[in-house]
Amino acid sequence: MSGLAKVVSHRLFWPIVMLLVLFAINLVAFPGFFTITVRDGQLFGSLIDILRNGAPTLIIAVGMTLVIATRGIDLSVGAVAAISGAVACSIILGSPEPGNLATVAVAVAVALLISLVLGVWNGFLVAVLGIQPIIATLILMTAGRGVAMLITEGQILTVNSPPFKFLGSGFWFGVPVAVVIAAVVFGIAALVTRRTALGMLIESVGINPEASRQAGLRARGLLFAVYTFCALCAAIAGLILTANTAAADANNTGLFIELDAILAVVIGGTSLAGGRYTLFGTLVGALVIQTLVTTVYTVGIPPIATMVFKAAVVTIVCLLQSPTTAASISGFRRRLAARAGKGLAAS
Repeated sequence: MSGLAKVVSHRLFWPIVMLLVLFAINLVAFPGFFTITVRDGQLFGSLIDILRNGAPTLIIAVGMTLVIATRGIDLSVGAVAAISGAVACSIILGSPEPGNLATVAVAVAVALLISLVLGVWNGFLVAVLGIQPIIATLILMTAGRGVAMLITEGQILTVNSPPFKFLGSGFWFGVPVAVVIAAVVFGIAALVTRRTALGMLIESVGINPEASRQAGLRARGLLFAVYTFCALCAAIAGLILTANTAAADANNTGLFIELDAILAVVIGGTSLAGGRYTLFGTLVGALVIQTLVTTVYTVGIPPIATMVFKAAVVTIVCLLQSPTTAASISGFRRRLAARAGKGLAAS
């Protein structure tokens, strides 16, 4: 196989091409798209906005990647994000000093702790009771927003706490805090799964759970770990989303973000059938999703058509990545080579 054929057949080729195409469309519609300015020591620009707005999706997609690699799925991440934001805001509002850093630290810690419990619950349903992951997490997806509504008493909780708002709209050394948090989560996940045996164990469970069990691998504990980590990622994303608006909205916080996370994972080349996965591909997929949303607004497409436009682009990328398309391209290339060989022989 030639070098060019290897590049085209790589599972990240078409997602990267799509990302570059979206960049080009934005550049044509808005010539200053790649411009990054520094104001008061902080970075601003369209690319910075894409990174900041796409950070929650990337964080959840990182956890979702590991779940999908084990042949699972987690539909509850949006509800967990809503619960996390509701818990944090309710604690802050109930404190006599909502702007106190210690109060915010306690609120964040409690929200993350509750998310760990929710992740263990998902892991228990899947690993111990043997419930299909899509059903097990659908339970929390359905009940989770109800729990968030109970926490907020059906109200939108608005908080006035600079330390908390810093998580969503603050800057650290000129870079948005949300981007820094996403980079840390991504880096830790990549380091732990690719520099230790954990990544190989996750892949083995996803490829053949029964063979892994017979080989002595404790798949149950591994499933607990990935579902708990995914819930933790969802809670972190929920805190960022809530802090960005300084309000906990149980109905809308993290709404449909589970779909964006799954799309990011699939676009990045991780198979829903489990097994091999790629965190870098998930990063590319998350950038494609967020750039796509930005493109909708840049080119003037009505916001109500965002979901349709997103579905169309994602469908194109998935079709280009499909084995059938790859086989067709390979067959077409062989036919061209055969015709070229006949032409040379005739001459």
